[in-house]
Amino acid sequence: MNGTKGMKTLVTSMMAASAMLLAPASHAESDKYKIFLSMSYIGNDWQAEATNMIKAMAKTPELRDKVDLEIQVAGADAQKQIQQINAMIQAGANAIVVYPISPTALNQVIKRACSKDIKVFAYDGEVTEPCAHNIHIDQKEAGVATGEWLVEQMGGKGNVVMITGVPGTSVDKLRTEGAKSVFAKYPEIKVVNESPGMWSQAVARTELTKIMAVRDWDDIDGLWMQVGCYTANAMQLEADRKPEDLLPCAGEGSNGGRIQMLPPDTQLDGASGAYAPLGAPRFSYASVPYSGALALKLAVQALDGKEVPQEVILPLPRITNETVKLCQNGTWKEMDDGCNVFMPSIVKNPGWFASIYSPETENLGLEAALNGEPDEE
Repeated sequence: MNGTKGMKTLVTSMMAASAMLLAPASHAESDKYKIFLSMSYIGNDWQAEATNMIKAMAKTPELRDKVDLEIQVAGADAQKQIQQINAMIQAGANAIVVYPISPTALNQVIKRACSKDIKVFAYDGEVTEPCAHNIHIDQKEAGVATGEWLVEQMGGKGNVVMITGVPGTSVDKLRTEGAKSVFAKYPEIKVVNESPGMWSQAVARTELTKIMAVRDWDDIDGLWMQVGCYTANAMQLEADRKPEDLLPCAGEGSNGGRIQMLPPDTQLDGASGAYAPLGAPRFSYASVPYSGALALKLAVQALDGKEVPQEVILPLPRITNETVKLCQNGTWKEMDDGCNVFMPSIVKNPGWFASIYSPETENLGLEAALNGEPDEE
């Protein structure tokens, strides 16, 4: 009797243990969410900064106990990015945050991820697979707004040089189409040169150097540059053009470019050479570097069972010489009050992007963008 009773107790205990193993675990009992960041092209300041902000978001009090983040880089190779995302699926991803090299090339692998209940969030660049979430500014609007400003500065006529972005991405395509749709309305506006700048100050300099080898600055009336206005101003100064003769340039939201927009008599710590106030005529917009961090935050909310939108269109920063505003210390409160450019002594890289603030990404400020760490609580 005692032996039989003991056996029944053992079987009952084993069945109970098995039931506990098979029952779905609550999030508190399970491991962290396994989330992958899939990067495509990374050879520029924007991508490094956006990655830093994603890393910082994963370390915020809100997410640090929920997220196991792993980063993979495919480069400008759609097939490699597809292979990496397939591997992420096999590795048991709960969510994939992706900067896509193409709006369409990843659709099949994204659809496969969604079929396995993996949340997919694309940031900045868009994808057209309906199951994915997209977080971005209106890139077409960015192209149209910068084109309209430049045409106004040029009086509706003259020669334009265009330095575009990374070919094949939705960002580059939509911005360039937007600007050209504006230029096409003005018969006396002529695009005399167009080169891909890969969203890099260094590449923009290389491409502009090639152009200026066969052209004179006096032959150009306006510059439209997805990235490179800071560099273009520096090159004009090197060619002995005076600050008051700098060409109007519509382009990126780099800190150096915005410093150059400030009145020449502005006193700044660490300012020198081209990285100094020049009163340069500018329209400075930005693909906001916090978009990837927000995508990660929303991915976790989706995994937690909350409703999140399929598409989030973020506000487009529109900074002109009239609205550029210096941050004295770069605090959260200053950014909340609307400052949009930082002291050169604080941000030493002029190619660094200044539009880092969003009320949707609390705890992400200078420390996040510069070093990948959330700001102090």
